[in-house]
Amino acid sequence: MLSRILRIVLVALCVGGSSSARAQIAETPAQQPPGVDRSGTLQRQIEEYTAARRVFEEQSSAYWLQVANKRSARLAKRRLNQPITNDDYVLDQPPVYVGPKQPPLPAEKEKEAAGAPKKPVPVVADFLRAAVEKYKFTPDLPSSELDYKRAYAKAAFAAGVTKDQLLAVYILETGGISGYDTQAGLEVKKPSARAVSTALGYNQLLDGNSVELLDEQGDKFVASLTKSASDARGIVNQRIEKKLPIVKRMIQFARLVPSDWNDHDRWIGHRALALTPEGLAIHSLNLDVDVGPLLQIQKLVDSVNFAKQRGFPRPMTGSELELLNLMGDPSGYDAIANSQELREIIPAANFFDASGYNSNAIVRDKTIATLLAAINSHVKEGSDLPGAKQLRETLK
Repeated sequence: MLSRILRIVLVALCVGGSSSARAQIAETPAQQPPGVDRSGTLQRQIEEYTAARRVFEEQSSAYWLQVANKRSARLAKRRLNQPITNDDYVLDQPPVYVGPKQPPLPAEKEKEAAGAPKKPVPVVADFLRAAVEKYKFTPDLPSSELDYKRAYAKAAFAAGVTKDQLLAVYILETGGISGYDTQAGLEVKKPSARAVSTALGYNQLLDGNSVELLDEQGDKFVASLTKSASDARGIVNQRIEKKLPIVKRMIQFARLVPSDWNDHDRWIGHRALALTPEGLAIHSLNLDVDVGPLLQIQKLVDSVNFAKQRGFPRPMTGSELELLNLMGDPSGYDAIANSQELREIIPAANFFDASGYNSNAIVRDKTIATLLAAINSHVKEGSDLPGAKQLRETLK
């Protein structure tokens, strides 16, 4: 009976109550799930942002396609020793997005945009583990950082790399502080640090570089190690003799890439091999005091020889060599082969693809000349840092 009376009272309040009470009930919106934007503001912001980004992406795609087409035509002209002019380059800087900021996405959209979790980048511990599992090999680590630097300097002098070139690349690739076993992203030791690539050591060689160098220069490395073993006595001799057959087996694996591929396809092939456990094991050679300096220096020697063979009229400065190291030999040489007049007006973007350009803050919005100036400034600033000072001492 009581519940029936209560229902009657409630109905009366809703139906026959005061007009103000009825208005209050009518104006109260139905409760919506958290995050729903009833006014449509968020949806409008998303649409405006999406439209602006679409316009920018179209402009950006057209720009980078023009860069790629001109680069292909230009490199063909260089191979034929034909003159290069400013018409062979894109003279505008890349378009920059200036539209509305991306609005916050609902939680489910954020998750969708993030995609699947990225696979962690292999680190030094993975390289060492693979070396033991695949080759029963453990790199002979140097007794100290100075010990590795001495071997590095010895290999550099034997190969004809200049002090200026060596110091510049070391400072720019390591910040002037990092060690022979430092990996990109892990320069500062802190819990939140994560490897951003497999780049390792003084010249920040990628795992693909290590495989490629072993393929192309393996016989040279074996000859150098054999000589070092014959010149050494006792423990050093035994240590090198023990690793020689292992290095030879690694070379055999690296040479699974067909030798008649063009340069691009060979790099893709080496990169594929590098992602295997055997490839990661090869990358561990960079940590070895006997082999590591040979690998690291050979990367620079290849760039020096590339410029010489194409008629560069003088030894490259350290900053010029770093451009080849940064851009790859063909593109780096394409940049430094220009006159000072052209260097002043040609954007650095001409020597990158979009992803490479956007991932290197130092190159953005610069010409060849201003990029070289920025590199020189970094070298000067880093020359008195501990690692650079120690390396300079070994070069005396």
